[in-house]
Amino acid sequence: MTSIETNALPVLLTIRSEQRYEDAEPDSMELMTEGTLTAAGEGRLVLSYQESELTGLEGTTTTFEIQGPQVILSRTGSVNSQMVFEEGKQHTSLYKTPFGELAIDIRTSRLRHSLTERGGLVDLQYSISVDHSVTGRNAFKIRVRRKHEPRKNG
Repeated sequence: MTSIETNALPVLLTIRSEQRYEDAEPDSMELMTEGTLTAAGEGRLVLSYQESELTGLEGTTTTFEIQGPQVILSRTGSVNSQMVFEEGKQHTSLYKTPFGELAIDIRTSRLRHSLTERGGLVDLQYSISVDHSVTGRNAFKIRVRRKHEPRKNG
């Protein structure tokens, strides 16, 4: 067990996501799940949870690494990807699919977070471009609360 794993705190997550594509109604989803929040040193927080059948990503671990003005979303398992979010900036990410790899550009229009070891909120809005053409606009709001462990009598 690494030192990061030993200070992982159990948390409850409420994740609201919205995807907007041209000529289509917005697609939104709200998910409540359990995860862990880890203070990884140097002001870095790591939020991690297991995806479920509901999201279509069953067998995948999603991790948000938050440090200063940057958030890195990593998925490992049945889907492997990494996206870098930094307000006002564009980052190119590699998205691995069963059909091959796809280079996508992520332009973050809004990144706010009030996350501490006690919980908080991550608010993220971004657009995705493939071949320099915007394919969709997405938003995440993640509310993090500490999960209270049942008290032990004794």
